[in-house]
Amino acid sequence: MTDLLIYSGYSILLINLILYSFSFFQKEKANVFFVCYLAFAFLMQISMETLFHLKMNNLFLVNTFFIGQMILLGLFYHSILKIKIQKQFLKVSLILALFVLMIQFINTPQEFLKFNLFEITLTSLLIVVFALMHFYNMLTENKAYYYVSMGIIIYLLSSTVLFIIGNLTSTLNNDVKYLSWMVNAFLNVIYYLFILFEWKVSFSPKRNLQS
Repeated sequence: MTDLLIYSGYSILLINLILYSFSFFQKEKANVFFVCYLAFAFLMQISMETLFHLKMNNLFLVNTFFIGQMILLGLFYHSILKIKIQKQFLKVSLILALFVLMIQFINTPQEFLKFNLFEITLTSLLIVVFALMHFYNMLTENKAYYYVSMGIIIYLLSSTVLFIIGNLTSTLNNDVKYLSWMVNAFLNVIYYLFILFEWKVSFSPKRNLQS
């Protein structure tokens, strides 16, 4: 069941990458940083899956993914936020987060090669803050990337809680850990479906004809 959810997530992510790339290169409407994020996410997911099947440690790629995700989604939100103080807050927050993580990896380099709960929590919650700022702006602006932001908030908050619970219950039996990973895989599919629905609503050819 978990494999079905994981490979379904990969498939939907690939579809999203193709569709948003088409909208960017052909229609010049999709945000370039978001397209880069989708490409980065797909590359990381496939790389992690390959190392897993080769029975090699892929946790350095996991850490790379969370840092890259924070940077690319941070740049994405910086490009669509309109309020100057919000853009400044985002930029400073991003720089500070990278600085804190750099200090951690310099002091304890081994943290980059294992499951780094601090890094995951910091990067994920920071992205959620950026998405919430965009949601606040959408109260008075057009709802650009509304479903993407909703998916980001739901998935990152939920997955962070699951990671924390999984870390706290690491001494429990494998059934508990299996359940947490299965729920996370399910939430990942839902997240990618939010992104797919955003494309349908905002970028599909039918939508463009209607507008």
